Amino acid sequence: MTYRRRAVDDELDEFLGGMPAILLDGPKGVGKTSTAKRRASTVIALDVPSQLQIAEADPDAILDGISPTLIDEWQRFPPIWDAVKRNVDDQEKDGVFLLTGSAYVPDAKIHSGSLRIHELRMRPMSLPERGVVSPTISLGALLRGEKGVKGNAIDFGLREYVKEIAASGFPGIRNMPSKLQSAELGSYLTNIVTKDFVEAGYKVRKPAALLGWIRAYAAATSTNISFEKIRGMSLPGEETPKTKITAATHIEVLKMLRIIDEVPAWLPGFNFLAQLAQAPKRHLVDPALAVRALGLNAEMLLNGEQGVLKLEDQGNLLGRLFESLVTLSIKVFAQTHGATISHLRTRRGEHEVDLILETEDRKIIGIEVKLSPTVVDDDVKHLLWLRNNARTEVIDLIVITTGDTAFRRPDGVAVIPLALLGM
Repeated sequence: MTYRRRAVDDELDEFLGGMPAILLDGPKGVGKTSTAKRRASTVIALDVPSQLQIAEADPDAILDGISPTLIDEWQRFPPIWDAVKRNVDDQEKDGVFLLTGSAYVPDAKIHSGSLRIHELRMRPMSLPERGVVSPTISLGALLRGEKGVKGNAIDFGLREYVKEIAASGFPGIRNMPSKLQSAELGSYLTNIVTKDFVEAGYKVRKPAALLGWIRAYAAATSTNISFEKIRGMSLPGEETPKTKITAATHIEVLKMLRIIDEVPAWLPGFNFLAQLAQAPKRHLVDPALAVRALGLNAEMLLNGEQGVLKLEDQGNLLGRLFESLVTLSIKVFAQTHGATISHLRTRRGEHEVDLILETEDRKIIGIEVKLSPTVVDDDVKHLLWLRNNARTEVIDLIVITTGDTAFRRPDGVAVIPLALLGM
């Protein structure tokens, strides 16, 4: 399979020149190993029993290969983390290390990698990384305050977006025929329950219950409903304390495995925004996983079907899945530019902004997402409210759509089809 360059490749190229150790962190199947191998002169694969045995015998000696050294699936032998740290601290050595795997291992006694091991998140592919669009607008330029937005996406409409929502951004899945994609995504979800939890040190006593919880979480995509409500949707009528504890464990492990990738609430710390809600927006790492968990495919989504579990008061599922696709792409772009991503909602729900991008110097861009090719005044009212009330510099306001043309409205809000937005 031909390698497609990813946004994280640029970060790796930059950081490898100045950082002695980098952890490339992300969910299984996202492409961490393939990306890291392109830069490694020595590969230590700890999922290979013979190499694991050598590492267990002498974790420091196994790191003496030609640099850069890739340690794949490092979490299978957590002491290797400390061995890397010792090598980095040794001023007489100049090795460079790449680690792939989880950023967190339960109950493992490892020291912090702060100032020694830089963590770099890798997510499923954004639309430009998939090679299906040709962006004309740079998020980086917008973050710098540039106002030009232009371009047309006449060949990329709702049907194409729905196809991409269902096709996945996992490189090994997305190019399969649609039926195989669905089967592979189903296997991915099953493996989380039957294999990944076990590897993480947790025994799943009721696999069907965990799959039910993931299904309920998928139904909550792009909402900020509580985990308690998600738990109730997955196991109606079961209210025992044990169930609550089990649900908390599910959440912890799914976050650790990078399957849950939420958008936190924006908390700027200004008193005038003390009324902001603090719950995060719920997202699985890839909206295709939500589609599969709900028993759907692209055609079913286009026909308006809501899946095996429906939230009555949270709007159209397809609109929320499109928001999740937008969120995935913007997370990839924002990381490249050192920006953080959050969302805004007042406690009573009077005002909501789907995404807030914040630069290191605390300037922001407000983003609304609309599953529509057109934008009317009502679609921008919360963005205009943000501009009038933020008490920090609002660099720009954007509505991301399924339309075919990028332009600026008279009120200054940029209207940008997702297919035209890139790094």
